[in-house]
Amino acid sequence: MVYVRQDKLPKLKEYKYSGVDHSLLSRYVLKPFYNNVVINCFPMWMAPNLITLTGFGFVVANFATLLWYTPTLDQDCPRWVYASWAIGLFLYQTFDAVDGTQARRTHQSGPLGELFDHGVDAINTTLEVLLFSATMNLGQGWKTVLTLFASLLTFYVQTWDEYHTHTLTLGVISGPVEGIITLCIVYATTAILGGGSFWQRSLFESIGVQHYSFIPNAVYNLAWNEWYMVYGGIVLVFNTVTSAQNVMEARRARGQKARVALLGLLTFALAWTLIPAYLYLQPAILHHHLVPFIFYAGLINAFSVGRMIISHLTKSRFPRGNVLIYPLIYGVIDSLGPWLQQHIGIGWPSALGDDVYQVAFVFMCLGLAVGVHGSFVVDVIWTICDYLDIWCLTIKYPHEDGEGDQKVQGKKVQ
Repeated sequence: MVYVRQDKLPKLKEYKYSGVDHSLLSRYVLKPFYNNVVINCFPMWMAPNLITLTGFGFVVANFATLLWYTPTLDQDCPRWVYASWAIGLFLYQTFDAVDGTQARRTHQSGPLGELFDHGVDAINTTLEVLLFSATMNLGQGWKTVLTLFASLLTFYVQTWDEYHTHTLTLGVISGPVEGIITLCIVYATTAILGGGSFWQRSLFESIGVQHYSFIPNAVYNLAWNEWYMVYGGIVLVFNTVTSAQNVMEARRARGQKARVALLGLLTFALAWTLIPAYLYLQPAILHHHLVPFIFYAGLINAFSVGRMIISHLTKSRFPRGNVLIYPLIYGVIDSLGPWLQQHIGIGWPSALGDDVYQVAFVFMCLGLAVGVHGSFVVDVIWTICDYLDIWCLTIKYPHEDGEGDQKVQGKKVQ
């Protein structure tokens, strides 16, 4: 399958990065640290994408320890595990932040860098949901699913915003900055406390607040992890509304219909209508095999985000639909029949049942998602590298000061 059409390839040379970061933490703390300290640790021969991939390796290592110590997402791990998750995520954020600086100082900035950076971030989002759920001992259930929904929606809307405004906008509070730092603090605090069981306790009770009569029982008994989800929900709504306003203002300024852009959210809405429906109809998957299903759901989002980025880089029309949703549609229809028979007396038998074949179906969906998204990544990287005459993980044409000809995207411009 061709993901980048030949007539759109010339648009790659028109690409110019545009980003706005309103974060005070980023402006006064992180960026000075990155630009004055961290960037000096990387040699000039190291490709920016290799820095990104190396940083992602720390998160993969974190996920490997999760699978070993708490595959069910509800067991306390040794203290060093949580500490390693905090260090690994901080290193990932640091490497991910300096790859742009490395690209500029080695004169390797280009569309491949944005695609590679966003693609890795999309996978990391899903992995961090699992790591966070394990840290909070959320287990395999609806709390983990809700965390996944909030994280994927934030990433999807941010990319949707960038497609329409042509600018990556990070607000005063954003996932890539404050969100990651918050997670690092949570992981480190869990290491100090000795395990995720602490986050199951009532926040008010654990800090010594008396249960006054004016405090409802439901509020007083809210656990730390539930308060965190309330906080995340508020930030999610704020960022989503802000992105929608940015998109509408940008389209109005160009004389385009603002509401048409909202149709781009339908793909995400469809996926997240089917995901909870399937899990509700198949509680065995929800409570016993949620990790592979979360990977599948995460790859659905990563595939949509990847296609949005390609459309942004090549100035193509917004991509609608997602082929990875089709197996989920079948899964919901297949599981809906027995449920209808049980509740209204009319339905159809399930071809998969609710046992081993349903588990096999989830792993088949995961395998299909890995194959489709993997082919997308390989095809797009290969196409861009071939057209721009560059390499992905190494620098094909090192920049030399004092050269007579200017090099742009690895090619000499006369």
